[in-house]
Amino acid sequence: MSARLKPTRLEYVVDGVKLRSQLSAAALENLGDEAAQRKAALDVLKAALFRGRMIAKERLENGAGGIETARLLSGVTDEVVSALYDFTTVHVFRARNPTEGERLALMAVGGYGRGTLAPYSDLDLLFLRPYKQTAHAESVIEYMLYALWDLGFKVGHASRTIEECIKLSREDFTIRTSILEARRLTGDEKLADELIKRFRGEVVKGTGAEFVAAKLKERDERHARAGASRYMVEPNVKEGKGGLRDLNTLFWIAQYLHPGESLERVMQLEMFDRREIRSFIVAFDFLWATRCQLHFATGRPEERLSFDLQPEIARRMGYGDRGDAPAVERFMRRYFLIAKDVGALTRVFAAKLEADRVKIAPKGISRFIPGRSVKRKPLAEPGFHEIGGRLDVDADIFESDPVNLLRLFRIADQRNLDLHPDAFTAASRSMNLITSAVRRDRHAAKVFLDILARGRDPRTTLTLMTEAGVLGRYLPEFGRIVAQMQFNMYHSYTVDEHTLRAVGVIADIAAGRLPDDHPLATQIMPLIADREALFLAMLLHDTGKGGAGGQEVAGARAARQACERLGLERSKIELVAWLVEHHLVMSDYAQKRDVSDPRTVADFARIVQSPERLRLLLVLTVADIRAVGPGVWNGWKGQLLRELYSATEAVFRGGRGSDAAAALRRYQENAAYDARVRLAKADAGAEPWGDAMEDAYFTAFTDDEVLTHARLALAASGGPGSAAEGRVRRDLNASEVVVAAADRPRLFVDLAEAITGAGANVVGARVFTSRGGQALDVFYVQDVTGAPFGANDDRALDRLAKALASAARGEPVIRERRRQDLGRAAAFAITPAVMLDNEASEMSTVVEASGRDRPGLLAGLARTLSDAGLLITSAHIDGYGERAVDCFYVVDAEGQKVTDARKGNALKAALLATLSDSDADSTGGRRGNLQRARASVAR
Repeated sequence: MSARLKPTRLEYVVDGVKLRSQLSAAALENLGDEAAQRKAALDVLKAALFRGRMIAKERLENGAGGIETARLLSGVTDEVVSALYDFTTVHVFRARNPTEGERLALMAVGGYGRGTLAPYSDLDLLFLRPYKQTAHAESVIEYMLYALWDLGFKVGHASRTIEECIKLSREDFTIRTSILEARRLTGDEKLADELIKRFRGEVVKGTGAEFVAAKLKERDERHARAGASRYMVEPNVKEGKGGLRDLNTLFWIAQYLHPGESLERVMQLEMFDRREIRSFIVAFDFLWATRCQLHFATGRPEERLSFDLQPEIARRMGYGDRGDAPAVERFMRRYFLIAKDVGALTRVFAAKLEADRVKIAPKGISRFIPGRSVKRKPLAEPGFHEIGGRLDVDADIFESDPVNLLRLFRIADQRNLDLHPDAFTAASRSMNLITSAVRRDRHAAKVFLDILARGRDPRTTLTLMTEAGVLGRYLPEFGRIVAQMQFNMYHSYTVDEHTLRAVGVIADIAAGRLPDDHPLATQIMPLIADREALFLAMLLHDTGKGGAGGQEVAGARAARQACERLGLERSKIELVAWLVEHHLVMSDYAQKRDVSDPRTVADFARIVQSPERLRLLLVLTVADIRAVGPGVWNGWKGQLLRELYSATEAVFRGGRGSDAAAALRRYQENAAYDARVRLAKADAGAEPWGDAMEDAYFTAFTDDEVLTHARLALAASGGPGSAAEGRVRRDLNASEVVVAAADRPRLFVDLAEAITGAGANVVGARVFTSRGGQALDVFYVQDVTGAPFGANDDRALDRLAKALASAARGEPVIRERRRQDLGRAAAFAITPAVMLDNEASEMSTVVEASGRDRPGLLAGLARTLSDAGLLITSAHIDGYGERAVDCFYVVDAEGQKVTDARKGNALKAALLATLSDSDADSTGGRRGNLQRARASVAR
């Protein structure tokens, strides 16, 4: 990055004396013409403001600090606002002999009052009067506000007396906080001083407890609005957790408890060690630089680091590509490390409050108890004690035995105690005591595994360890992924945050807290013999990201290293490494392959090899998907995984290896036979239809669903030739539309296009063909917001069902073409790819097409396959944020695989053209940020 510039003096940027002279000249030159006078004055002020902002921007781009830039922008604004006030009160509404009631002070409050300002921040101004509003004051304020608006400022303003300020600040903490930071810009100095004096004496004095409690409550509510995690991959620099507002909250509390003192005195930096002081300064400077760059880059008060802005801000901040690490990921990792430091600083500051005898209850600041001693309760563990409902330690406990750095967190978890700020600070400052010897200590390993695999709340405890720096120090493999992000729209959190959330999901499943969401995982969890291996694999599963050899291979290598240091037996080490290396296999097979194909299940069973690994992999996969981000997990994915699990379990019960296909067929035959018997009992007229359906169909649906499908199919065959009906399936987070019709070429294409035309998004489909030549297609669709299609409009779902029935009869499909707005997805470079695999299935060629997700892509790919003379026997729809991955099982007109090299190359070229066509059929059908599920199509 660029070397820092020497700070510039404000008068070199905006000369206040010269500015006022120019305004006076403008007033005199246009004397008698109020409109011309105002225009001339605004031109002068605009030029000064523009020059100041451009100098600040240029200096920032050349290495100036964020705080320096924010102060320079605030100083420029001070000069412009003060000069405007002088112009207004001298040349426009001059009071030659001002009365007592015409006194006026102009004060900066809120963020502007702190003396730091981003390029397009709001201006918070207080026009302070001694008494009620006079005509003169009203004219001055109105003139200034209109001028400031014309200058492009967004102004938050108030006109109040001192009495009004005192009264309102007692009632409203937002107003109280804004006046806490008030500073006089210009106008009556005595009036401004009187407000500050009375505010401190009548509002601040004796109310520290309620102010701190209110600010911390406000902080928690703000975090909830902006995203509870400080590791959201599109963070809000100002309002998000670990952002500028968190640091400002510390300033407010400190200022409130020490009114009238300087910031340096207020923060009492002697309470911090050098590393913490540097972290504080670096964090504040980095966040301000990022915020200013965001404003300059967008030309607006943008506070969110969205995907489309991250590469540009990384470039402006001086980051470049390094090896396999893109500039944007390097920059964002730095951002998240800063956010982590802000969290640690918050706790250190809490310790500073403790030193000032501000007592904090275990679940938040409740009251201040000056001069009162808190009872110290020794615990059974030597060196540990409870104080005020929190866990604290003796001063030399970590130096005497560094393993106590881990015991601290285990005891806190076991006893359900929050950490005392002093204990947290001491742990953070002592993490360098964790050496290679400690990492190989068997007692340390036991403590760590107790926290991870047997803890009461491992996610919370491990998060606390991460924030203190202890976890990454003890487990360097995990330390390498702390604050690491992947630049894509699929993952909502940094790698470490995703991992800790996944560990928390496993803990919730083990405790039986998610039986409705994950019934199968909850059922099999008690059968898992080695929970340590499961939790270790989850904690280490993403440690290979960015590593040599690919994520899975590098992750397995890292897992072996970590487990060997922990002193685990060889069999457990290999099990953990296997789980890490294969943690994506089950989701890939469930969502991209045809589970009804014996070859699919046989191949998967050959990889898994044992029921224990199957159970471990299921729970690992469920937790991994659920922890990706909000809305990624749904009932549809759960159903896919359950089907693969059941089919593979049947293989293990009936034989392995070469017997796998036969075992799966027996499983399907037995299930189908039982289902047909139940269908015949429920409706004798449906028995012929059930006998004609393939065995794989009956393993995919419940008895009630089979009966509904049978009746719909009978209605179609006895009437118009097709029938369709829809219903909302909130358990699958989608609406289900069933279509029964005579099978024919391009049927799947026409149905997909009809869904596209209706503005629905396909998230999954199952399509089967009976031996009598009738197709049964079941589509699962959502609207563009990710909600079940038609959930709030039954008529929309009815219209879709009618459109599908019409398309099934071969009637023309109305398709609207429109240009696609990629939005944030435009920030990502997506390279289309097509792969043909003749080994994945015994009967079909598997075509995997991957490219930028967009509305209508499924229909476009299906049409391309049909135009190539291929029949789709099975299709599987999947997606990862901005990237779609769709797999099709296809055969030619003779029912054979695509083995001719020329035909294969031509097919690849045609599919790549479809994937690259960003304008094709971009109406509904697909949505960029939907996680796709499988479509099982038997043609």
